[in-house]
Amino acid sequence: MTNPLTPAASWPRTEADAEAEQQRLRPLVDRDGPGPSVADGGTVAGVDVAYDDQRDLVAAAAVVLDVATLRTVEQATAVSRVAFPYVPGLLAFRELPAVLDALARLRTAPDLIVCDGYGIAHPRRLGLASHLGLLTGIPCFGVAKTAFTFTHQPPGPHRGDRTPLLDGGEDVGRALRTRDGVKPVYVSTGHAVSLDHACAHTLNLTPRHRLPETTREADSLCRRALAAAVRAGQ
Repeated sequence: MTNPLTPAASWPRTEADAEAEQQRLRPLVDRDGPGPSVADGGTVAGVDVAYDDQRDLVAAAAVVLDVATLRTVEQATAVSRVAFPYVPGLLAFRELPAVLDALARLRTAPDLIVCDGYGIAHPRRLGLASHLGLLTGIPCFGVAKTAFTFTHQPPGPHRGDRTPLLDGGEDVGRALRTRDGVKPVYVSTGHAVSLDHACAHTLNLTPRHRLPETTREADSLCRRALAAAVRAGQ
């Protein structure tokens, strides 16, 4: 997959350039989708990264699952040097080069991508899932483990209960209960998929655990890839 909006040669190197790039891309985000629904079937990819800060390495994984069965269809990894310093709100610039590399190693493009993180639930409304969706052209949304700086009322105690995730007075996602009595996850639209479809996919991807199977599989794979790279002396 190519990156038509931000060529590698012009990848931001400074905090100011990265923030400017987010502001440039922000109006291009499609918040309404509709994107694929669970009923459409097809494939869904999870992406995640792991870091070895001592060696300045990042490992990315892309794991493609069948939407209907949640069985793994394909997977790929990529390991590289970290492309950007750690700055809150600019994590996409650290992670995206490796994530795009891993996705490019897949034989076929997935119908949907789920990120371990945020989409429009971001200070400049351009989190990892929104940025990745724009760069790949694939519908994308985020499922985060924490509410970050956003606020919400506690959702009801049952699986599927949800409440708005708010940034001030703006609705930027949902606090979604995926297991009865277990703390919620935080779903936000990334690009080209509606919030309703994102929540439906999140519930489909969590038949047994709090976190989506896409996240669980990608997290395990990127950690194994990083460990292998470290053993190989990369």
